[in-house]
Amino acid sequence: MRIYLIGFMGSGKSTLGKELASRLGCSFLDLDQFIELSCRKSVPEIFLDEGELSFREKERACLGQIAEKDHVVVATGGGAPCFFDNMEFMNRTGCCVFLDVQTGELARRLTNEKADRPLIRGKGPDELVRFIGAMMAERRPYYEKARCVVKGDSISVEDVIKKMEEDCE
Repeated sequence: MRIYLIGFMGSGKSTLGKELASRLGCSFLDLDQFIELSCRKSVPEIFLDEGELSFREKERACLGQIAEKDHVVVATGGGAPCFFDNMEFMNRTGCCVFLDVQTGELARRLTNEKADRPLIRGKGPDELVRFIGAMMAERRPYYEKARCVVKGDSISVEDVIKKMEEDCE
């Protein structure tokens, strides 16, 4: 069993991922943390020192390493599905679950996390909503390639498990 959680930042990938892994008796991996341990640099440092393309190549290589692990729930970064053949790879090597949370709810959740997230740092409320809407418009075609889509503003582990039983068996 290998489950990849995808979706925009603030959609609950890490929070739900930890709970889902615990419920299913699996390990939990955060892809960005896995990259940081592998590279011995933070994600922002990789972006700054080496650029986005280098980061995306490292991200793809780490996905390949994770795909060798069994019984794992993986929280991907929000952009991971949008590069190379990552979506096809995740669908081929596990059950890919898109946590589809509405723009307004994402903005509400991210308002208090702006200092920790460079892409949204300094954005006012309206600007944040516009930014999320624009990014989701770009990313949605990739996200919707997931075999399993769970929609809602308060997605529970039970919602994810039920949808996975329907779509990922």
